[in-house]
Amino acid sequence: MICHICFGTRDLEKAGKFYDAITAALGAERTNRTDTAIYYAKPNAGIGFAVTLPYDGNPATFGNGTMATIMAESREQVDATHAAALANGGSDEGAPGVRPHGMYAAYWRDPDGNKMNAIAA
Repeated sequence: MICHICFGTRDLEKAGKFYDAITAALGAERTNRTDTAIYYAKPNAGIGFAVTLPYDGNPATFGNGTMATIMAESREQVDATHAAALANGGSDEGAPGVRPHGMYAAYWRDPDGNKMNAIAA
């Protein structure tokens, strides 16, 4: 069972603006902020996601073949999350729509290149 997912960033302020927008589209919000990390979750749900400056001080990089998937409550939330990602510095990796596996999904990369998607049944 995954407790939370953490992505590295090169620019915490820029990442915060990006993730404030997409988490708001999902009904989540910032739950904590430190000098090196920002944490997000739905209210009373614990930490679900964090964005952080790398602990070792090296530049943050994204993983090839690595992706975080967000479970949305509706197709409208998938659409809103994808739109928020693109409006806040993300790049499109697949517009919202039904995929071959039958799920409604949208894909994007954050400003640091991390790949994410949102799905709804």
